[in-house]
Amino acid sequence: MMKFAWDNYRRYAWGQNELRPLTKNGHIGNMFGGLRGATIVDSLDTLYIMGLTEDFKEAKEWIRTNLDLSLNGEASVFEVNIRYVGGLLSAYYLTGEEMFKQKVLELGEKLLPAFNTPTGIPRGVINLGSGTSWNWGWASAGSSILAEFGTLHLEFVHLSELSGNPVFTEKVMNIRKLLDRIEKPQGLYPNFLSPVSGNWVQHHVSLGGLGDSFYEYLIKSYLMSDKTDDEARRMYYSALEAIETNLVQKSSGGLTYVAEWRGGILDHKMGHLACFTGGMVGIGAGDGSPEKKQHYLDLAAEITSTCHESYTRSATKLGPEAFRFDGGEEATATRVSDRYYILRPEVIESYMYMWRLTHDPKYREWGWQAVEALEKYCRTEGGFSGIRDVYSTSVSHDNMQQSFFLSETLKYLFLLFSDDDLLPLDDWVLNTEAHPLPIVRQSCLEKHHTGTTGSDTP
Repeated sequence: MMKFAWDNYRRYAWGQNELRPLTKNGHIGNMFGGLRGATIVDSLDTLYIMGLTEDFKEAKEWIRTNLDLSLNGEASVFEVNIRYVGGLLSAYYLTGEEMFKQKVLELGEKLLPAFNTPTGIPRGVINLGSGTSWNWGWASAGSSILAEFGTLHLEFVHLSELSGNPVFTEKVMNIRKLLDRIEKPQGLYPNFLSPVSGNWVQHHVSLGGLGDSFYEYLIKSYLMSDKTDDEARRMYYSALEAIETNLVQKSSGGLTYVAEWRGGILDHKMGHLACFTGGMVGIGAGDGSPEKKQHYLDLAAEITSTCHESYTRSATKLGPEAFRFDGGEEATATRVSDRYYILRPEVIESYMYMWRLTHDPKYREWGWQAVEALEKYCRTEGGFSGIRDVYSTSVSHDNMQQSFFLSETLKYLFLLFSDDDLLPLDDWVLNTEAHPLPIVRQSCLEKHHTGTTGSDTP
């Protein structure tokens, strides 16, 4: 599947950000501020761990000669960080290739001006050339978004590790200190925050879009610090307690789900994006008493099972963008606008983590069902495409092979069916785009390089 997705990208969209498989051409989009090759950077570590050596070499060569960082364009700080910074960091740590390190440090510097705000909370959009930054026009009252400014920590700590410049770590620690300090409604973190006043802008809380990866980065910061970052640990567990108290619900059909919260009123829906929660609660279960550990493993398994139900209750056996628990139907999209699937990884991500944690064979069975569904409904002559309605087997394709399909969906599937010693979770933490970053031990990071000579052989 990876080879097919990659070969078609290479044939029809090389150097552009994503492949349009039906029209067999490339897509640039406006998220990356003029940066090109998103699929190439996002795929580097997947190609490498799968042993697709020739494809990896070609991707590396494109980055060496064509990845232009001197641009003027409006980029999402969050997307550039998780895909480009994350992808280049992983490629460096897996191979020891100096070129990846040089590129990623240069790119990291270009994101720093976004933090020039009264609070140090970064704005969401930056012009990579001029350094001017602003927030999305649609975001509530000019606010910054929790998932965006809360999903920089892992990469920025590594930028400091590699450059010896503490400024990257200082910037993200400052974000966390502010969030730790301010008043939180019911202990919950709303999705919108003013970078000027440092106050919440409205009380919408979600583990789906706008909120999701902030929580993931708390527990992963703790794990990546070799369990020395006590602040991350404390903030994660208290957030998780508030989520359990206020958002975790049991449906009449016995399904555990995580609702959204709008100023105290529950919205009984769960986005596909929120389905990473099973894996997150699972990897965070190991800290604490045996009873606590079992409690969190059970909760993780229940949420993952609910997300599996959202797949299994559709005609295509792929899950919708969002599903609801009101009015009789459960774990299904009741709104036409939520029925699409864009090759998202989150459900498979939770299968992979739950397999690694429990070795219950059902997670591999569920993953294989997803493989079969992807092959049957998303594979087109020119690549993989999302579909517009998971409840119809006469599929309508959306003509987009997302870069995260190669970076995340296929990597999580590969890891699900690999031995545990491929990217062992004791040594690596995957960023929210599934780019592996080494755990920062007090000793030198160099020992994580599988090939410090810069060799291409995995």
